[in-house]
Amino acid sequence: MKAKVSLAIILIIGIMAFLPQVHAEQEVSIIMEKTTYQYCEKLFYVIEVSEITGDPAIVHIRDETGKGSSAIPIAIKELQNPVPSLIPFEAEIFPLGKYFLDVEYSGSEYTAEFDLVGSDNICIPEVIRQFLIEWLNEKMPDGYLIDAFQRYVDPKLIEIPFEINDKNILEIDIPDWVKNVAYWWVLGMISDKDFAQMTNYLVDEKIISSHARIENGI
Repeated sequence: MKAKVSLAIILIIGIMAFLPQVHAEQEVSIIMEKTTYQYCEKLFYVIEVSEITGDPAIVHIRDETGKGSSAIPIAIKELQNPVPSLIPFEAEIFPLGKYFLDVEYSGSEYTAEFDLVGSDNICIPEVIRQFLIEWLNEKMPDGYLIDAFQRYVDPKLIEIPFEINDKNILEIDIPDWVKNVAYWWVLGMISDKDFAQMTNYLVDEKIISSHARIENGI
C-alpha cells in the first residue's frame, strides 16, 4: 500500500515538472479622486498596483480625438501611489470634453476616464509662475512682471488699467513685501483669487502704477 502511494506521489511530481510555470500577472488600476473637473482645478488620482516590481508606471493623458501627452513616468514605491498634478486645467490648453488616463505597469494596462466641463472659473496661467520665479530671483524688473500680468492674465482676474510702454516700464515699482505673497502663490499656499485680490488692491490704491516711483517719492 505504501509503495503504491509513493509511486503516485512520484508520478504527480513528474507531471508537474513538465507543466508550464504560471506566474501571477501584475495588476494595475487607477483610482480617480473624481470624474468631473472644471477649469482651474488640478487632476488627482492614485495608481494602485498588486506588487512593487521596481518598474515605473507610464502614464498618458489623451482627449477624445486621440491627441495626448508625452509619456509621464511615475515612480511606484507603494501599493497605492497618489499622483497630484502641479498644473491646473487651463482653457488655452485643455478643450472641454472627455479625457482618458492610460497607465502601463510591468506588462499590465488600465484606462480611466474623466470629463472636463464648462465653468466660470478663471485662473492665473501657469506661465505667470515662471515670470514670478524670475522676479523673485531678481532676474526680472518689476515693470516687466506687471507687463506679463497685462499680457497673459484675464483682466477679469487681474486688471492693469494703465498702458505699459518702453518709457515707463522701468518706472513701475512693486513693494518688497509683495514678494512674500508671490512666494506663497508660487508654492501653492494661497489661491489664484487671493493673489489676484492683493495685486488688484495695489493697483487700485496706485501703490503700483505707471508712475509708481514718482508717487512713492523714490
